Amino acid sequence: MVEPAVRLLIQKLNQLLLEKTDLFAGVIKHVIEDLHLELQRLRSFVEDVSWRLNQDFDLNKKTIKTVNEAEDAVDKLVTDTKLIQNQGIIIELFLDMKIEQSAMKIKSITDKLRVLRRNGAYLCSPFFISEVPVEKEAPIVEEDEVVGFDGEANEIVNRLVDRSTGLEVIPIVGMPGLGKTTLANKIFKDIRVERKFPLRIWIYISQSYNRRQLFLNIIRKCSQNTIGHHEMTFEVLVNQVRKLLEKKKCLIVLDDLWTCTALDDIGSALRRNVRGSRILLTTQDTSVANYCHQRPHYLKFLTDSECWELIKKKVLRKDKYCPPDLEQLGNCIAKKCMGLPFAVLVIAKALNGKGETRAEWEQVHQRVSEDIISRDFEITKRLLQTSYDSLDLDLRACFLYCGVFPRGFEIPAWKLVRLWIAEGLITEGLHVNDTLENIADHYLDELARMNLVMVSQCSSDDRIKTFHVHDIIHEFCRQKASEENLFQEVNVGVEHSFPRKGELAKYRRICINSSVVEFVSTKPYSESISSFLCFSSENIMISPNEVAIISKAFPLVKVFDVESIKFDCFSPKFLRLYHLRYIAFSNDSIKVLPKFIGDLWNLQTLIVVTQQKTIDIQADIFNMPKLRHLHTNASAKLCFRKSSKLVSVHGSLQTLSTVEPESCTEHVVARCQNMKKLGIRGKIAVLLGANKAGQIVNVNKLKCLEKLKLINDDHLTGLELHLPSEIIFPKSLRKLTLSGTRLHWKYMGILGKLEELEVLKLKENAFVGSVWVSTEGGFPSLEVLWIERTDLISWGASSNHLPILKRLVLIHCDKLAEVPIELADIRSLRRIELVDTTSEAAECARKIESCSKCIEFKLSISDSN
Repeated sequence: MVEPAVRLLIQKLNQLLLEKTDLFAGVIKHVIEDLHLELQRLRSFVEDVSWRLNQDFDLNKKTIKTVNEAEDAVDKLVTDTKLIQNQGIIIELFLDMKIEQSAMKIKSITDKLRVLRRNGAYLCSPFFISEVPVEKEAPIVEEDEVVGFDGEANEIVNRLVDRSTGLEVIPIVGMPGLGKTTLANKIFKDIRVERKFPLRIWIYISQSYNRRQLFLNIIRKCSQNTIGHHEMTFEVLVNQVRKLLEKKKCLIVLDDLWTCTALDDIGSALRRNVRGSRILLTTQDTSVANYCHQRPHYLKFLTDSECWELIKKKVLRKDKYCPPDLEQLGNCIAKKCMGLPFAVLVIAKALNGKGETRAEWEQVHQRVSEDIISRDFEITKRLLQTSYDSLDLDLRACFLYCGVFPRGFEIPAWKLVRLWIAEGLITEGLHVNDTLENIADHYLDELARMNLVMVSQCSSDDRIKTFHVHDIIHEFCRQKASEENLFQEVNVGVEHSFPRKGELAKYRRICINSSVVEFVSTKPYSESISSFLCFSSENIMISPNEVAIISKAFPLVKVFDVESIKFDCFSPKFLRLYHLRYIAFSNDSIKVLPKFIGDLWNLQTLIVVTQQKTIDIQADIFNMPKLRHLHTNASAKLCFRKSSKLVSVHGSLQTLSTVEPESCTEHVVARCQNMKKLGIRGKIAVLLGANKAGQIVNVNKLKCLEKLKLINDDHLTGLELHLPSEIIFPKSLRKLTLSGTRLHWKYMGILGKLEELEVLKLKENAFVGSVWVSTEGGFPSLEVLWIERTDLISWGASSNHLPILKRLVLIHCDKLAEVPIELADIRSLRRIELVDTTSEAAECARKIESCSKCIEFKLSISDSN
């Protein structure tokens, strides 16, 4: 991926030339500016001929390699320049020589980039290009061996053959390899469909949609003749198709739909048809499916038994008998297919040609997750290449990056977003409000919409919280990323399998999830490594000496995510890693985050995991110019000096996941005016105050704050907390979580004045008391109300109190006598979820369901046991 690498280096040079003018002067500055200019020219060229570069693997690879060399040379120059500071004269002279050498190397790389660009312009010229992208052919569907689709086929057939006379559109949507085309083909040839629709037309759309060709295909399939139609204008062609279809009852299948254009075109041709014609389409794009304004059919995964049945059909053919000693093993193999028909076919192919001995099947079973998909990667690649090609260039890199996590890993959305940004895979948007985080969130939504990632958990406001990647897609990401040199997975088990230093020099990012200590013991070294990641499922202990080796091994590293590694201490040698943008580490006993962390001037995200309840942040995080997110699971005590001026120095900080109430001082708040997410845990009485407002008045000054979480760890003292009558929370607040605060229900009226509040979560007796009577005019924007553990008995409310509520969640409300029936009048209320509540409350919820004015209303009642 040339363009993202070029863009990232341009951004870096922009920042260095603007922000670090003290680092460069004279010849060095001229060399940097010359590289910057050549990269801008290269970027323009790459954007113009990106499709050609993707075809010319050799040119693509050479260009990426040279751009990476340029980045490393610039980083090395910055490191050497920084080391000159506070050094002796002899060392300074030595470093001056190194800086001069780095400058000459950058000049040489710039010349090489210029030659590559000129050669590329020649190769991509009209005189040299001998071929252009060709349209993908329609897939061949195996008709005779379909398993697990009977129920789904019947459901869709029943929708197709109903008696309505208007045009109906039924979308089938699902991830690649799930069998959308197979299911559509089964329906297309169903005898009930054949009887209902005398005219049935199957059209494969693909990404390279051609409007004229679509209508010519319809004419050919209707009349077997297109003579004279090729010369027609498009408008005349549409009229011809309209005349052919307006008096026929037809079924048109649009297979592999990527945009809504073809659907609009077909719809316009069937506009006059009142004979009950139908359009059946297959797509992996959820937004295309929703565009139809008809209920989409989301294709389910196969069950384990269905996977095993399909394996038997493919492997044993007509002989349905399976030897008893293979039955159990076959079921274990089927489970590894994870319900994806395509995975079944790959595994069945591996089993074909094997004998019927347990030893041979055992060999396949042991290799299913590791080797089978890899061996048949070309099949996997063909399946997913179209989906990959449909993504924007930026999104392609983000998609492939999902493969750095281990197979089956539950990926937190917030962590991936932070990593994307630190890796430089996200660029600033066109609009001022398009923050890097918002753009990254949008990218993840796009991948989910395309069914390329599988959402596991959603937040209370239906945002993606965690997700995973199917094994098939994970393998595609891993291998494609290796081809693009986006990252390399270090597969190790024994020492001799580790990559050597010469091989490491070719890598940009490495992820290693096992044998980390053994790998470090080989004393690896590479200035080209920009990311070191470890997501092991097991905690790995590492000594201070080994920590020092890692910091020395990769001097230009930018991303260091080793949360699964237990550090005995945080080595001061990390101070020399000037390019670090992201650090995630764990230390069970760490109580202090040392002062020198504050000198990491490129750091954007800092994640610290500890077993301690509190952590003393001695680093002046407010003076770190690029720090955006500080995540700690312990309550952080923030460093501040009374002599410091009350000014917002940089204002980059957006997230403080957990701080102690005592740190919410006027001084601290003044220095983080761009804060969007804040978590406060400890003695909340300090924050709220007993008789008058406490530190909360300072929090109220955070004008950009959107998410606030207050967790009270001091509720056993019995101290009653109060809220002042005025609004004490920022008006910008969209999500508020309270836990253990034991406030009286009368204070809900104060929260109701927050006009922007969309989500309110009350946990662990956040409010106490037997009666809550809602007041009118409150919560004008509230969409989600979550109440978990309370002694509430009586709740009085109506649609006037929660006018646009969409979701109500009640968990462990085991004294609640009823859910207000008046909530049924809220037209926006789509979902009520009850867990471990009273039978009376459950009965009220059922009445609300029966009276609901929302067509999409869903009720869920369950026990946690």
